[in-house]
Amino acid sequence: MKRLCLVFAFCIFLAGCHHKPATVATTPPPPIQTNGPTSESAPGTHQTPAPELPIEVSPDAKPLLVETGIASWYGPPYHNRRASNGEIYDMHAMTAAHRTLPLGSIVRVTSLDSRDSCIVRITDRGPFIEGRIVDLSQAAAVKIGLVRRGTGQVRLEVLQTPAPIESGGKWAVQIGGFVTERTARELAGHLSRRYQTARVLTFNSPAGDWWVRVRVKDDLRARAEEVMHAEKTTEGGIFLVRLD
Repeated sequence: MKRLCLVFAFCIFLAGCHHKPATVATTPPPPIQTNGPTSESAPGTHQTPAPELPIEVSPDAKPLLVETGIASWYGPPYHNRRASNGEIYDMHAMTAAHRTLPLGSIVRVTSLDSRDSCIVRITDRGPFIEGRIVDLSQAAAVKIGLVRRGTGQVRLEVLQTPAPIESGGKWAVQIGGFVTERTARELAGHLSRRYQTARVLTFNSPAGDWWVRVRVKDDLRARAEEVMHAEKTTEGGIFLVRLD
């Protein structure tokens, strides 16, 4: 009889456990990254970008210049490296690269496909690929739907500039990119002998290609244009670039 009572009590205990919810320990999901991962740079170049200041533009601002052409975008391996204006490039900030606009210019870029627009500050030089007019940061490319496609037709409207567009400035010619350092240095030697008053610099980019930059006497635009029209290259292209 005792044994039957024990069996009966055990069955009641099991029935109660069957209806009791189980508790499972779970790991909470990681927080969403809003700024994305940080890529490594070369020694001495990896720095934290300064907080971006908001871009203020009057809604009634009329364009000083309008260009239409192909836009691209750039991120790693340029992220966290020094841009042409001396700032640390942050691909999550609303900035862009242009070859000839004064650094610090404020530009509206509108995709001709999506009709979305973004306002960016020119902080860098590029793109150094024939046919392209502006290189957007990743954040700007996301805003106008350009990231997945890589390139797209845009309208570029210059809204503000810290210096005149058509006069002044410090000008140079940039040639490349070259696959090997040897090819770049051979061309640099040729240019140094031909333009003895020019300063010729050979350097490589974070992407691994090699470039030659010719700074003509007094950094004058007219002299830089003469070099640009007189020279030819079998690799890459020849570009007029404003340094300031």
